[in-house]
Amino acid sequence: MTTPSVLLAPGSLNPAFHACAVVPSHNHWRVVGDVVSGLRAQGIPVFVVDDGSMEPARSTLAALHDPTNGVTVRRLEPNQGKGAAVMEGIRLALAAGFTHVVQVDADGQHDQTAVPRLLALARRHPHALVTGRPVYDDSIPTGRAIGRWVTHVWVWIETLSLRIRDSMCGFRVYPLAPVAALTATGARIGRRMDFDTEIMVRLFWRGTPVAELPVRVTYPPDNTSNFDVLRDNVRISWMHTRLVFTMLARLPSILANRPPPLPSLDKPSHWAALGERGMARGLRICAAAYRLFGRRGCMAVLAPVVLYFYLTGTEQRRASHDFLTRAFAAKGMARAPGWRDGYRHFLSFAGRALDSFAAWTGGTKTGEVEPAEVDALRKAEASPRGALFIVAHLGNMDLSRALLDEETRRRLLVLVHTRHAENYNRLLRDFNPEAGVNTLQVTEVGPDTAIALKERVERGDWVVIAGDRTPVGGGGRVSRVPFLGEPAPFSQGPYILASLLECPVYLLFCRREAGRHRLYAERLTDRIDLPRGRRAEALDGCAAAFACSLERHALADPFQWYNFFDFWAPEGAGEP
Repeated sequence: MTTPSVLLAPGSLNPAFHACAVVPSHNHWRVVGDVVSGLRAQGIPVFVVDDGSMEPARSTLAALHDPTNGVTVRRLEPNQGKGAAVMEGIRLALAAGFTHVVQVDADGQHDQTAVPRLLALARRHPHALVTGRPVYDDSIPTGRAIGRWVTHVWVWIETLSLRIRDSMCGFRVYPLAPVAALTATGARIGRRMDFDTEIMVRLFWRGTPVAELPVRVTYPPDNTSNFDVLRDNVRISWMHTRLVFTMLARLPSILANRPPPLPSLDKPSHWAALGERGMARGLRICAAAYRLFGRRGCMAVLAPVVLYFYLTGTEQRRASHDFLTRAFAAKGMARAPGWRDGYRHFLSFAGRALDSFAAWTGGTKTGEVEPAEVDALRKAEASPRGALFIVAHLGNMDLSRALLDEETRRRLLVLVHTRHAENYNRLLRDFNPEAGVNTLQVTEVGPDTAIALKERVERGDWVVIAGDRTPVGGGGRVSRVPFLGEPAPFSQGPYILASLLECPVYLLFCRREAGRHRLYAERLTDRIDLPRGRRAEALDGCAAAFACSLERHALADPFQWYNFFDFWAPEGAGEP
Protein backbone atom coordinates (compact mmCIF):
# COMPACT_ATOMS: atom_id res chain seq x y z
CA MET A 1 0.00 0.00 0.00
CA THR A 2 1.30 3.45 -0.88
CA THR A 3 1.87 5.69 2.13
CA PRO A 4 -0.96 8.11 2.91
CA SER A 5 1.35 11.11 2.74
CA VAL A 6 1.70 10.50 -1.00
CA LEU A 7 -1.91 9.69 -1.74
CA LEU A 8 -3.66 12.54 0.10
CA ALA A 9 -4.15 15.58 -2.08
CA PRO A 10 -5.61 18.58 -0.25
CA GLY A 11 -6.57 20.38 -3.44
CA SER A 12 -9.27 17.85 -4.32
CA LEU A 13 -11.73 18.81 -1.57
CA ASN A 14 -15.26 19.96 -2.26
CA PRO A 15 -15.91 23.17 -0.24
CA ALA A 16 -19.47 22.03 0.60
CA PHE A 17 -20.09 19.78 3.59
CA HIS A 18 -20.18 16.27 2.15
CA ALA A 19 -19.69 13.40 4.60
CA CYS A 20 -19.19 9.67 4.33
CA ALA A 21 -18.31 6.96 6.84
CA VAL A 22 -15.16 4.87 7.16
CA VAL A 23 -15.43 1.55 9.01
CA PRO A 24 -12.05 -0.12 9.65
CA SER A 25 -12.35 -3.81 10.44
CA HIS A 26 -10.02 -6.65 11.37
CA ASN A 27 -11.74 -9.95 12.14
CA HIS A 28 -14.99 -8.25 13.21
CA TRP A 29 -17.92 -9.89 11.48
CA ARG A 30 -20.74 -10.45 13.98
CA VAL A 31 -22.24 -6.94 13.93
CA VAL A 32 -20.41 -5.15 11.13
CA GLY A 33 -23.38 -5.71 8.84
CA ASP A 34 -25.64 -3.97 11.32
CA VAL A 35 -23.16 -1.11 11.65
CA VAL A 36 -23.07 -0.60 7.88
CA SER A 37 -26.83 -0.91 7.41
CA GLY A 38 -27.39 1.56 10.24
CA LEU A 39 -25.17 4.10 8.53
CA ARG A 40 -26.81 3.55 5.16
CA ALA A 41 -30.25 3.96 6.77
CA GLN A 42 -29.12 7.48 7.65
CA GLY A 43 -28.15 8.10 4.01
CA ILE A 44 -24.39 8.03 4.68
CA PRO A 45 -22.11 6.43 2.03
CA VAL A 46 -19.79 3.88 3.63
CA PHE A 47 -16.22 2.78 2.94
CA VAL A 48 -15.40 -0.49 4.73
CA VAL A 49 -11.69 -1.26 4.97
CA ASP A 50 -10.95 -4.92 5.60
CA ASP A 51 -7.56 -4.86 7.30
CA GLY A 52 -6.37 -8.36 6.45
CA SER A 53 -9.24 -10.21 8.16
CA MET A 54 -9.35 -14.01 8.27
CA GLU A 55 -12.42 -16.16 7.73
CA PRO A 56 -15.30 -15.86 8.44
CA ALA A 57 -14.81 -12.10 8.70
CA ARG A 58 -13.17 -11.88 5.26
CA SER A 59 -16.17 -13.34 3.44
CA THR A 60 -18.66 -11.39 5.57
CA LEU A 61 -16.94 -8.10 4.76
CA ALA A 62 -16.54 -8.91 1.07
CA ALA A 63 -20.27 -9.64 0.82
CA LEU A 64 -21.03 -6.09 1.96
CA HIS A 65 -19.44 -4.59 -1.19
CA ASP A 66 -22.24 -2.86 -3.11
CA PRO A 67 -21.02 0.41 -4.68
CA THR A 68 -24.33 1.10 -6.44
CA ASN A 69 -25.99 1.20 -3.00
CA GLY A 70 -23.30 3.30 -1.33
CA VAL A 71 -21.09 0.60 0.25
CA THR A 72 -17.50 0.13 -0.93
CA VAL A 73 -15.26 -2.53 0.58
CA ARG A 74 -11.47 -2.24 0.18
CA ARG A 75 -9.20 -5.02 1.43
CA LEU A 76 -5.66 -4.48 2.72
CA GLU A 77 -3.27 -7.40 2.54
CA PRO A 78 -1.62 -8.23 4.88
CA ASN A 79 -2.96 -6.72 8.11
CA GLN A 80 -1.49 -3.23 8.50
CA GLY A 81 -3.19 -1.83 11.60
CA LYS A 82 -6.20 0.25 12.49
CA GLY A 83 -4.49 3.55 11.67
CA ALA A 84 -3.49 2.34 8.23
CA ALA A 85 -7.06 1.15 7.60
CA VAL A 86 -8.54 4.49 8.60
CA MET A 87 -6.06 6.36 6.41
CA GLU A 88 -6.94 4.11 3.47
CA GLY A 89 -10.59 4.97 4.00
CA ILE A 90 -9.72 8.67 4.16
CA ARG A 91 -7.81 8.32 0.87
CA LEU A 92 -10.88 6.77 -0.74
CA ALA A 93 -13.10 9.52 0.66
CA LEU A 94 -10.81 12.24 -0.70
CA ALA A 95 -10.74 10.63 -4.14
CA ALA A 96 -14.54 10.54 -4.13
CA GLY A 97 -14.79 14.25 -3.27
CA PHE A 98 -16.00 14.01 0.32
CA THR A 99 -15.09 16.78 2.78
CA HIS A 100 -15.65 14.91 6.05
CA VAL A 101 -15.33 11.33 7.27
CA VAL A 102 -17.19 9.72 10.13
CA GLN A 103 -14.97 7.04 11.66
CA VAL A 104 -17.03 4.21 13.18
CA ASP A 105 -15.57 1.03 14.63
CA ALA A 106 -16.89 -2.28 13.29
CA ASP A 107 -17.47 -4.00 16.63
CA GLY A 108 -20.71 -2.24 17.58
CA GLN A 109 -19.34 -0.49 20.68
CA HIS A 110 -20.58 2.93 19.62
CA ASP A 111 -24.12 4.23 19.85
CA GLN A 112 -24.94 4.89 16.20
CA THR A 113 -27.92 7.01 17.15
CA ALA A 114 -25.30 9.65 18.02
CA VAL A 115 -24.07 9.90 14.39
CA PRO A 116 -26.58 12.63 13.42
CA ARG A 117 -25.50 14.68 16.45
CA LEU A 118 -21.83 14.25 15.56
CA LEU A 119 -22.52 15.39 12.01
CA ALA A 120 -24.66 18.31 13.19
CA LEU A 121 -21.77 19.49 15.37
CA ALA A 122 -19.37 19.02 12.45
CA ARG A 123 -21.60 21.13 10.19
CA ARG A 124 -21.64 23.84 12.82
CA HIS A 125 -17.83 23.69 13.11
CA PRO A 126 -16.68 22.34 9.72
CA HIS A 127 -12.98 22.99 10.46
CA ALA A 128 -13.02 21.10 13.77
CA LEU A 129 -12.31 17.49 14.59
CA VAL A 130 -15.55 16.36 16.23
CA THR A 131 -15.04 13.40 18.54
CA GLY A 132 -17.15 11.29 20.80
CA ARG A 133 -16.36 11.45 24.50
CA PRO A 134 -17.20 7.96 25.76
CA VAL A 135 -19.70 7.42 28.54
CA TYR A 136 -18.94 3.84 29.57
CA ASP A 137 -21.02 1.33 31.45
CA ASP A 138 -19.55 -1.36 33.70
CA SER A 139 -18.60 -3.55 30.71
CA ILE A 140 -15.33 -1.69 30.11
CA PRO A 141 -12.34 -3.87 31.10
CA THR A 142 -10.50 -2.50 34.13
CA GLY A 143 -7.13 -2.55 32.38
CA ARG A 144 -8.53 -0.58 29.46
CA ALA A 145 -10.03 2.02 31.80
CA ILE A 146 -6.70 2.53 33.61
CA GLY A 147 -4.81 2.79 30.32
CA ARG A 148 -7.21 5.45 29.05
CA TRP A 149 -6.64 7.55 32.18
CA VAL A 150 -2.87 7.41 31.66
CA THR A 151 -3.23 8.51 28.05
CA HIS A 152 -5.55 11.38 29.04
CA VAL A 153 -2.87 12.79 31.33
CA TRP A 154 -0.15 12.52 28.70
CA VAL A 155 -2.33 14.22 26.09
CA TRP A 156 -2.92 17.16 28.44
CA ILE A 157 0.85 17.48 28.75
CA GLU A 158 1.49 17.12 25.00
CA THR A 159 -1.13 19.71 24.05
CA LEU A 160 -0.54 21.99 27.06
CA SER A 161 -4.30 22.03 27.33
CA LEU A 162 -7.24 20.30 28.99
CA ARG A 163 -9.49 20.70 25.95
CA ILE A 164 -9.04 17.11 24.76
CA ARG A 165 -10.72 15.00 27.40
CA ASP A 166 -10.64 11.74 25.45
CA SER A 167 -8.29 11.16 22.52
CA MET A 168 -8.81 7.39 22.19
CA CYS A 169 -12.41 7.23 21.04
CA GLY A 170 -12.63 5.82 17.52
CA PHE A 171 -15.98 7.51 16.94
CA ARG A 172 -15.30 10.88 15.35
CA VAL A 173 -15.70 13.17 12.34
CA TYR A 174 -12.52 14.22 10.52
CA PRO A 175 -12.40 17.40 8.42
CA LEU A 176 -10.40 16.08 5.46
CA ALA A 177 -8.62 19.32 4.52
CA PRO A 178 -6.56 19.51 7.75
CA VAL A 179 -5.88 15.76 7.61
CA ALA A 180 -4.65 16.07 4.03
CA ALA A 181 -2.46 19.04 4.93
CA LEU A 182 -0.98 17.15 7.88
CA THR A 183 -0.14 14.03 5.90
CA ALA A 184 1.30 16.11 3.06
CA THR A 185 4.02 17.28 5.47
CA GLY A 186 5.22 13.70 5.78
CA ALA A 187 4.38 13.56 9.49
CA ARG A 188 4.80 10.08 10.88
CA ILE A 189 1.50 8.97 12.40
CA GLY A 190 1.03 5.66 14.18
CA ARG A 191 -0.57 3.02 12.01
CA ARG A 192 -2.05 0.80 14.72
CA MET A 193 -3.71 1.47 18.09
CA ASP A 194 -1.59 4.59 18.54
CA PHE A 195 -3.30 6.25 15.56
CA ASP A 196 -6.42 7.79 17.14
CA THR A 197 -4.51 9.71 19.81
CA GLU A 198 -1.55 10.76 17.68
CA ILE A 199 -3.51 12.19 14.77
CA MET A 200 -5.71 14.17 17.14
CA VAL A 201 -2.73 15.66 18.98
CA ARG A 202 -0.93 16.53 15.75
CA LEU A 203 -4.03 18.15 14.25
CA PHE A 204 -4.48 20.14 17.46
CA TRP A 205 -0.89 21.34 17.20
CA ARG A 206 -1.61 22.64 13.68
CA GLY A 207 -4.63 24.66 14.81
CA THR A 208 -7.51 22.24 14.29
CA PRO A 209 -10.01 22.78 17.11
CA VAL A 210 -11.61 19.81 18.85
CA ALA A 211 -15.31 19.58 19.72
CA GLU A 212 -16.54 16.74 21.90
CA LEU A 213 -19.92 15.08 22.24
CA PRO A 214 -20.75 12.56 25.00
CA VAL A 215 -21.63 9.18 23.47
CA ARG A 216 -22.62 5.88 25.06
CA VAL A 217 -20.05 3.10 24.61
CA THR A 218 -20.43 -0.54 25.63
CA TYR A 219 -18.21 -3.60 25.34
CA PRO A 220 -20.38 -6.45 24.00
CA PRO A 221 -19.92 -9.79 25.83
CA ASP A 222 -18.67 -11.52 22.65
CA ASN A 223 -16.55 -8.58 21.57
CA THR A 224 -13.27 -9.49 19.82
CA SER A 225 -10.54 -7.06 20.81
CA ASN A 226 -7.60 -6.43 18.48
CA PHE A 227 -5.68 -4.67 21.26
CA ASP A 228 -2.40 -6.45 21.97
CA VAL A 229 -1.73 -5.69 25.64
CA LEU A 230 2.07 -5.85 25.33
CA ARG A 231 2.77 -4.59 21.83
CA ASP A 232 0.14 -1.87 21.72
CA ASN A 233 0.99 -0.54 25.17
CA VAL A 234 4.63 -0.33 24.06
CA ARG A 235 3.56 1.47 20.88
CA ILE A 236 1.41 3.90 22.83
CA SER A 237 4.20 4.56 25.34
CA TRP A 238 6.66 5.22 22.51
CA MET A 239 4.07 7.47 20.83
CA HIS A 240 3.74 9.59 23.98
CA THR A 241 7.52 9.80 24.30
CA ARG A 242 7.78 10.91 20.68
CA LEU A 243 5.00 13.47 21.05
CA VAL A 244 6.44 15.00 24.23
CA PHE A 245 9.87 15.53 22.67
CA THR A 246 8.30 16.83 19.46
CA MET A 247 6.20 19.24 21.49
CA LEU A 248 9.27 20.56 23.27
CA ALA A 249 11.16 20.98 19.99
CA ARG A 250 8.29 22.79 18.26
CA LEU A 251 6.91 24.67 21.27
CA PRO A 252 6.87 28.19 19.71
CA SER A 253 4.93 27.10 16.61
CA ILE A 254 2.59 24.88 18.63
CA LEU A 255 1.73 27.75 20.96
CA ALA A 256 1.28 30.12 18.01
CA ASN A 257 -1.17 27.72 16.32
CA ARG A 258 -3.30 26.94 19.37
CA PRO A 259 -6.87 26.50 18.11
CA PRO A 260 -9.74 28.47 19.61
CA PRO A 261 -11.86 26.65 22.19
CA LEU A 262 -15.10 25.16 20.94
CA PRO A 263 -18.10 23.88 22.88
CA SER A 264 -18.34 20.11 23.24
CA LEU A 265 -22.08 20.44 22.66
CA ASP A 266 -24.85 22.93 23.32
CA LYS A 267 -24.87 23.84 27.01
CA PRO A 268 -27.80 22.11 28.70
CA SER A 269 -29.98 24.66 30.43
CA HIS A 270 -31.67 22.18 32.74
CA TRP A 271 -30.14 20.29 35.66
CA ALA A 272 -31.62 16.99 34.45
CA ALA A 273 -29.56 17.22 31.26
CA LEU A 274 -26.32 16.93 33.25
CA GLY A 275 -25.46 13.23 33.31
CA GLU A 276 -23.69 11.69 36.24
CA ARG A 277 -19.92 11.59 35.87
CA GLY A 278 -18.09 8.50 37.00
CA MET A 279 -18.74 4.76 37.16
CA ALA A 280 -19.77 2.20 39.73
CA ARG A 281 -16.21 0.84 39.61
CA GLY A 282 -14.89 4.14 40.95
CA LEU A 283 -17.47 4.12 43.72
CA ARG A 284 -16.43 0.63 44.74
CA ILE A 285 -12.81 1.79 44.90
CA CYS A 286 -13.95 4.57 47.23
CA ALA A 287 -15.80 2.03 49.36
CA ALA A 288 -12.65 -0.07 49.72
CA ALA A 289 -10.56 3.01 50.51
CA TYR A 290 -13.02 4.08 53.20
CA ARG A 291 -12.87 0.70 54.89
CA LEU A 292 -9.06 0.72 54.79
CA PHE A 293 -8.21 4.34 55.60
CA GLY A 294 -11.30 5.95 57.14
CA ARG A 295 -12.85 9.23 56.03
CA ARG A 296 -9.69 11.32 56.07
CA GLY A 297 -7.63 8.73 54.21
CA CYS A 298 -10.39 8.18 51.68
CA MET A 299 -10.65 11.92 51.01
CA ALA A 300 -6.89 11.92 50.32
CA VAL A 301 -7.42 9.12 47.81
CA LEU A 302 -10.30 11.02 46.22
CA ALA A 303 -8.47 14.36 46.01
CA PRO A 304 -6.76 13.80 42.61
CA VAL A 305 -9.90 12.21 41.18
CA VAL A 306 -11.98 15.21 42.26
CA LEU A 307 -9.31 17.49 40.77
CA TYR A 308 -9.75 15.73 37.43
CA PHE A 309 -13.51 16.24 37.49
CA TYR A 310 -13.01 19.85 38.55
CA LEU A 311 -10.64 20.56 35.67
CA THR A 312 -12.71 18.76 33.03
CA GLY A 313 -16.23 19.63 34.24
CA THR A 314 -16.46 22.97 32.45
CA GLU A 315 -20.13 23.65 33.04
CA GLN A 316 -20.12 22.40 36.63
CA ARG A 317 -16.99 24.44 37.37
CA ARG A 318 -18.55 27.55 35.86
CA ALA A 319 -21.76 27.04 37.83
CA SER A 320 -19.78 26.61 41.07
CA HIS A 321 -17.88 29.83 40.42
CA ASP A 322 -21.09 31.70 39.62
CA PHE A 323 -22.77 30.54 42.82
CA LEU A 324 -19.73 31.20 45.02
CA THR A 325 -19.34 34.68 43.52
CA ARG A 326 -22.92 35.52 44.50
CA ALA A 327 -22.52 33.94 47.94
CA PHE A 328 -19.25 35.72 48.69
CA ALA A 329 -20.81 39.05 47.68
CA ALA A 330 -23.89 38.40 49.82
CA LYS A 331 -21.66 37.60 52.80
CA GLY A 332 -19.79 40.89 52.28
CA MET A 333 -16.50 39.19 51.47
CA ALA A 334 -14.01 41.50 49.79
CA ARG A 335 -12.55 38.90 47.45
CA ALA A 336 -13.89 36.89 44.54
CA PRO A 337 -13.69 33.08 44.62
CA GLY A 338 -10.64 31.52 43.00
CA TRP A 339 -9.88 28.06 41.68
CA ARG A 340 -9.01 26.83 45.18
CA ASP A 341 -12.52 27.75 46.32
CA GLY A 342 -14.03 25.90 43.37
CA TYR A 343 -11.91 22.84 44.09
CA ARG A 344 -12.92 23.02 47.74
CA HIS A 345 -16.57 23.12 46.63
CA PHE A 346 -16.09 19.93 44.58
CA LEU A 347 -14.23 18.25 47.45
CA SER A 348 -17.07 19.12 49.79
CA PHE A 349 -19.50 17.39 47.45
CA ALA A 350 -17.26 14.30 47.38
CA GLY A 351 -17.19 14.33 51.19
CA ARG A 352 -20.98 14.54 51.28
CA ALA A 353 -21.29 11.45 49.07
CA LEU A 354 -18.71 9.66 51.20
CA ASP A 355 -20.54 10.50 54.44
CA SER A 356 -23.82 9.19 53.01
CA PHE A 357 -22.15 6.01 51.88
CA ALA A 358 -20.55 5.51 55.29
CA ALA A 359 -23.87 6.02 57.04
CA TRP A 360 -25.73 3.53 54.87
CA THR A 361 -22.99 0.91 55.22
CA GLY A 362 -22.64 1.11 58.99
CA GLY A 363 -19.51 3.22 59.12
CA THR A 364 -21.16 6.15 60.96
CA LYS A 365 -22.65 6.24 64.44
CA THR A 366 -26.14 7.55 65.12
CA GLY A 367 -24.77 10.53 67.10
CA GLU A 368 -23.15 11.91 63.95
CA VAL A 369 -26.31 14.03 63.42
CA GLU A 370 -27.15 16.43 66.26
CA PRO A 371 -30.39 18.40 66.68
CA ALA A 372 -29.92 22.14 66.31
CA GLU A 373 -33.34 23.74 65.75
CA VAL A 374 -35.84 20.88 65.76
CA ASP A 375 -38.89 22.04 67.75
CA ALA A 376 -40.94 21.97 64.56
CA LEU A 377 -39.77 18.42 63.88
CA ARG A 378 -40.84 17.32 67.35
CA LYS A 379 -44.35 18.64 66.67
CA ALA A 380 -44.47 16.71 63.39
CA GLU A 381 -43.39 13.54 65.22
CA ALA A 382 -46.15 14.00 67.81
CA SER A 383 -48.88 14.40 65.19
CA PRO A 384 -50.66 11.26 63.95
CA ARG A 385 -51.12 12.97 60.60
CA GLY A 386 -48.36 13.03 58.02
CA ALA A 387 -46.63 16.05 56.53
CA LEU A 388 -44.69 17.30 53.52
CA PHE A 389 -41.01 18.07 54.09
CA ILE A 390 -39.20 20.28 51.60
CA VAL A 391 -35.43 19.79 51.47
CA ALA A 392 -32.59 21.12 49.35
CA HIS A 393 -29.34 19.95 47.80
CA LEU A 394 -27.56 21.54 50.72
CA GLY A 395 -25.62 19.70 53.38
CA ASN A 396 -26.52 16.04 53.76
CA MET A 397 -30.15 15.10 54.30
CA ASP A 398 -29.45 11.59 53.01
CA LEU A 399 -27.13 10.98 55.95
CA SER A 400 -29.95 11.95 58.31
CA ARG A 401 -32.25 9.45 56.64
CA ALA A 402 -29.63 6.70 56.85
CA LEU A 403 -29.17 7.20 60.59
CA LEU A 404 -32.88 7.15 61.48
CA ASP A 405 -34.21 4.17 63.35
CA GLU A 406 -36.04 1.67 61.17
CA GLU A 407 -39.53 2.64 62.37
CA THR A 408 -39.03 6.35 61.65
CA ARG A 409 -37.30 5.67 58.34
CA ARG A 410 -40.25 3.66 57.11
CA ARG A 411 -42.46 6.64 57.84
CA LEU A 412 -40.62 8.54 55.09
CA LEU A 413 -41.40 8.55 51.38
CA VAL A 414 -38.68 10.36 49.46
CA LEU A 415 -39.52 11.62 45.97
CA VAL A 416 -36.32 11.36 43.94
CA HIS A 417 -34.92 11.63 40.42
CA THR A 418 -32.76 8.55 40.98
CA ARG A 419 -31.60 8.05 37.41
CA HIS A 420 -29.52 11.20 37.92
CA ALA A 421 -27.26 9.18 40.26
CA GLU A 422 -27.99 5.63 39.15
CA ASN A 423 -24.57 4.13 39.88
CA TYR A 424 -24.39 5.64 43.35
CA ASN A 425 -27.83 4.41 44.36
CA ARG A 426 -27.18 0.95 42.91
CA LEU A 427 -23.95 0.67 44.89
CA LEU A 428 -25.70 1.72 48.10
CA ARG A 429 -28.35 -0.94 47.59
CA ASP A 430 -25.64 -3.55 47.02
CA PHE A 431 -24.21 -2.77 50.46
CA ASN A 432 -27.50 -2.05 52.22
CA PRO A 433 -30.89 -2.85 50.62
CA GLU A 434 -32.50 -0.38 53.06
CA ALA A 435 -30.93 2.48 51.06
CA GLY A 436 -33.58 2.04 48.39
CA VAL A 437 -36.54 1.59 50.74
CA ASN A 438 -39.29 4.22 50.61
CA THR A 439 -37.98 6.16 47.66
CA LEU A 440 -40.25 6.93 44.74
CA GLN A 441 -38.87 7.70 41.26
CA VAL A 442 -40.76 10.68 39.83
CA THR A 443 -40.50 13.11 36.97
CA GLU A 444 -44.04 14.46 37.12
CA VAL A 445 -46.63 13.90 39.87
CA GLY A 446 -49.81 12.85 38.09
CA PRO A 447 -53.29 12.34 39.57
CA ASP A 448 -52.68 8.67 40.47
CA THR A 449 -49.45 9.53 42.26
CA ALA A 450 -51.08 12.41 44.11
CA ILE A 451 -53.90 10.15 45.34
CA ALA A 452 -51.40 7.54 46.55
CA LEU A 453 -49.37 10.21 48.33
CA LYS A 454 -52.49 11.58 50.03
CA GLU A 455 -53.27 8.13 51.36
CA ARG A 456 -49.74 7.87 52.75
CA VAL A 457 -50.02 11.25 54.47
CA GLU A 458 -53.36 10.31 56.01
CA ARG A 459 -51.65 7.22 57.46
CA GLY A 460 -49.09 9.47 59.11
CA ASP A 461 -46.23 9.21 56.62
CA TRP A 462 -43.89 12.04 55.68
CA VAL A 463 -43.39 12.91 52.00
CA VAL A 464 -39.99 14.44 51.26
CA ILE A 465 -39.36 16.49 48.11
CA ALA A 466 -36.55 18.79 46.95
CA GLY A 467 -37.47 22.44 46.54
CA ASP A 468 -34.37 23.66 44.67
CA ARG A 469 -34.78 21.82 41.40
CA THR A 470 -37.00 23.05 38.57
CA PRO A 471 -39.46 20.60 36.96
CA VAL A 472 -37.81 17.85 34.91
CA GLY A 473 -40.50 18.08 32.28
CA GLY A 474 -40.39 21.86 31.99
CA GLY A 475 -43.77 23.49 31.48
CA GLY A 476 -43.05 26.77 33.24
CA ARG A 477 -44.33 25.78 36.70
CA VAL A 478 -41.80 27.95 38.49
CA SER A 479 -41.75 31.10 40.56
CA ARG A 480 -38.90 33.52 40.01
CA VAL A 481 -38.13 34.83 43.48
CA PRO A 482 -35.11 36.62 45.00
CA PHE A 483 -32.16 34.39 45.81
CA LEU A 484 -28.67 35.74 46.46
CA GLY A 485 -29.45 39.08 44.91
CA GLU A 486 -31.22 38.01 41.74
CA PRO A 487 -34.51 36.30 40.87
CA ALA A 488 -34.06 32.56 40.41
CA PRO A 489 -36.54 29.91 39.23
CA PHE A 490 -37.92 27.74 42.04
CA SER A 491 -40.30 24.90 41.33
CA GLN A 492 -43.94 25.39 42.32
CA GLY A 493 -44.37 21.61 42.43
CA PRO A 494 -43.82 21.12 46.18
CA TYR A 495 -46.44 23.73 47.06
CA ILE A 496 -48.99 22.49 44.53
CA LEU A 497 -48.49 19.00 45.92
CA ALA A 498 -48.85 20.28 49.49
CA SER A 499 -52.17 21.93 48.61
CA LEU A 500 -53.42 18.62 47.19
CA LEU A 501 -52.24 16.69 50.25
CA GLU A 502 -53.83 19.24 52.61
CA CYS A 503 -51.11 18.72 55.20
CA PRO A 504 -48.55 20.76 57.16
CA VAL A 505 -45.39 21.77 55.33
CA TYR A 506 -41.92 21.80 56.91
CA LEU A 507 -38.48 22.84 55.72
CA LEU A 508 -35.58 20.61 56.69
CA PHE A 509 -31.81 21.18 56.40
CA CYS A 510 -28.78 19.24 57.62
CA ARG A 511 -25.38 20.96 57.54
CA ARG A 512 -21.91 19.74 58.47
CA GLU A 513 -20.46 21.92 61.24
CA ALA A 514 -17.15 21.35 63.02
CA GLY A 515 -16.90 17.77 61.86
CA ARG A 516 -20.49 16.83 62.77
CA HIS A 517 -23.89 17.28 61.15
CA ARG A 518 -26.62 19.44 62.65
CA LEU A 519 -30.30 19.24 61.82
CA TYR A 520 -32.54 22.30 61.32
CA ALA A 521 -36.32 22.15 60.90
CA GLU A 522 -38.92 24.89 60.56
CA ARG A 523 -42.65 24.90 59.94
CA LEU A 524 -43.55 26.70 56.73
CA THR A 525 -47.33 26.54 57.11
CA ASP A 526 -50.11 24.38 58.52
CA ARG A 527 -51.70 24.12 55.10
CA ILE A 528 -51.27 25.68 51.68
CA ASP A 529 -54.38 27.15 50.11
CA LEU A 530 -54.36 28.29 46.49
CA PRO A 531 -57.38 30.58 46.15
CA ARG A 532 -58.84 31.40 42.74
CA GLY A 533 -57.44 34.56 41.27
CA ARG A 534 -54.50 34.56 43.70
CA ARG A 535 -52.99 31.17 42.93
CA ALA A 536 -49.79 32.55 41.37
CA GLU A 537 -49.35 35.03 44.20
CA ALA A 538 -49.73 32.29 46.81
CA LEU A 539 -47.25 30.01 45.05
CA ASP A 540 -44.74 32.85 44.70
CA GLY A 541 -45.04 33.55 48.42
CA CYS A 542 -44.31 29.92 49.33
CA ALA A 543 -41.35 29.74 46.97
CA ALA A 544 -39.98 33.02 48.34
CA ALA A 545 -40.21 31.73 51.91
CA PHE A 546 -38.29 28.59 50.99
CA ALA A 547 -35.70 30.61 49.03
CA CYS A 548 -35.18 32.88 52.04
CA SER A 549 -34.49 29.93 54.35
CA LEU A 550 -32.29 28.25 51.76
CA GLU A 551 -30.26 31.44 51.32
CA ARG A 552 -29.70 31.69 55.07
CA HIS A 553 -28.35 28.15 55.27
CA ALA A 554 -26.35 28.46 52.05
CA LEU A 555 -24.60 31.56 53.32
CA ALA A 556 -23.76 29.81 56.59
CA ASP A 557 -21.44 27.62 54.51
CA PRO A 558 -21.59 28.19 50.73
CA PHE A 559 -19.43 25.14 50.06
CA GLN A 560 -22.29 22.86 51.15
CA TRP A 561 -24.75 23.80 48.41
CA TYR A 562 -24.48 21.22 45.63
CA ASN A 563 -26.40 22.42 42.60
CA PHE A 564 -23.67 22.33 39.95
CA PHE A 565 -25.67 23.89 37.13
CA ASP A 566 -26.74 27.41 36.15
CA PHE A 567 -29.38 27.90 38.82
CA TRP A 568 -30.30 31.39 37.58
CA ALA A 569 -30.71 30.39 33.91
CA PRO A 570 -34.03 31.47 32.35
CA GLU A 571 -36.52 28.61 32.58
CA GLY A 572 -37.20 26.98 29.25
CA ALA A 573 -34.04 28.27 27.55
CA GLY A 574 -33.48 24.80 26.12
CA GLU A 575 -34.82 21.26 26.12
CA PRO A 576 -33.54 19.03 28.97
